Amino acid sequence: MAGVKIYIYILLVLFITSCEPIQLYEQTTTYPTHEWSSKQVNNYQFNITDTTSLYKIYFVIRHHNAYHYKNIWLQVSTKSPADTAVAQTLNLQLADDQKGWLGVGMDDIFDQRIPINATPTKLKLGIYNFSLQHTMREDPLLGVLATGLRVEKVHL
Repeated sequence: MAGVKIYIYILLVLFITSCEPIQLYEQTTTYPTHEWSSKQVNNYQFNITDTTSLYKIYFVIRHHNAYHYKNIWLQVSTKSPADTAVAQTLNLQLADDQKGWLGVGMDDIFDQRIPINATPTKLKLGIYNFSLQHTMREDPLLGVLATGLRVEKVHL
């Protein structure tokens, strides 16, 4: 009888926690020819309604194993509500000599989520605009299937 009560309790806990909505935004741009031109600027917009929470912001990339580099250089422009846009150049690591590709892979395709902000941060109320553009020497950048932006609410 005690085993049945524990089983019902576990099911109840799973049911309650599974009803919580996922607190994130993710949008990607796909490249049907698996090439990302340096002239293509991808724009993403999301709305922040909870200013008490902390957020992590990620660059999302899906690439082939045949991608030629261990990193990717990006020009990221961020416009927060009621502010001017701030541009930053990022050099994001995709692989290293010991582990190879740092993302999750299946066959010859790898998915990676790379933090843009080093620590979780509070965001202002309102609409944020992000733009992403690669600044690699190879143009178009070959072996890239999709890129995008992911924003997650951090649960403490």
